[in-house]
Amino acid sequence: MSFRPRRSALFLPASNPRAIEKARGLAADVVILDLEDAVAPEAKITARGAAIAAAGQGFGPRETVIRVNGVDTEWGAADLAAVRGRGATVLVPKIRNAGDVRKCRDHLGSETPLWAMIETCEALGRLQDIAEADVQGFVLGVNDLALELGARPGTDRAWLAPVQAMVLAAARSRGLVALDGVCNDFSDDARLEAECAAAAAMGYDGKSLIHPRQIQICNAAFEPDAATVEWATRVRDAFANSDGGVIQVDGKMVEALHLVQAERILGMMS
Repeated sequence: MSFRPRRSALFLPASNPRAIEKARGLAADVVILDLEDAVAPEAKITARGAAIAAAGQGFGPRETVIRVNGVDTEWGAADLAAVRGRGATVLVPKIRNAGDVRKCRDHLGSETPLWAMIETCEALGRLQDIAEADVQGFVLGVNDLALELGARPGTDRAWLAPVQAMVLAAARSRGLVALDGVCNDFSDDARLEAECAAAAAMGYDGKSLIHPRQIQICNAAFEPDAATVEWATRVRDAFANSDGGVIQVDGKMVEALHLVQAERILGMMS
C-alpha cells in the first residue's frame, strides 16, 4: 500500500474546464476527473479528451484519478483504452466481481493503477474476490448502493455502517486504499463532520467529495492529531535505531505492526 494523503478526493466533471482549472489551487489530496455520472451522454467523448489533457498537465502534489464509464457501457472500453498509461489512477464504477476487473485489465493493461467503486449488492457478496484481483483501491459508492439495497438513507447513516466495515476489512486484507462515499448535502457541515469522524475512526483513508467547500472539513477530520503524529514519529525513529523485533517506546512494547501503523499515519500528513 502506498502511504500518502488521501483525506479528500474531489469529484469534478471532466467536461467543465473551469472546474478543472480551479482544482489546481484547491487543498484536496485527490482530484477525480469524472467521465461517468457528471457528464451527459452527448459530452462523453469530448470529456474523455479533456480528462486526458488535464491528467497530462497534472495537479501539482494532488493525486490524479480518472473515473471512466462502466466497463459494460458503450463508452467503457474506449475510456479504458484511452486512459491507459496516462499517469492517472483509473476508477471504475459498478465493479461487481473479479471478472469485471479482468475485463478492465484487458483494455487497461497491468501497469495503470486501478480503483474499484463498490456500489452494487453483488459486489458486497464478492468483496474478497475483488480485493484479490488486480486492484489497488476501493471507493464506496453510497448512492447507487442505497438504491440497490432499497435503503432509506438518513442523516445518521446507520444503514451504511455494516457495509462500511465489510468494504474496509476486504480492502485492508490486501493493503488497498479505502475511501468512504460522498455526502450529498454539501451545505450541511455538521452532517459532513459526523460522516468524516465516523469513517476516520473506522480506519478509512479519506472520503470522496462532490463540492470544494467540503474539503477543509474532510481534511481536518482525517488528519492525524499532533499527539498521534508525535507517537508515530517516535515509533519510526525507534525502529530505525534498532535491529527489529519487539522494542520499547514510551514505556510500552511495540512491534512490527506498530511500525506499519506509524508509517501509515506519517504518510497521511500533507
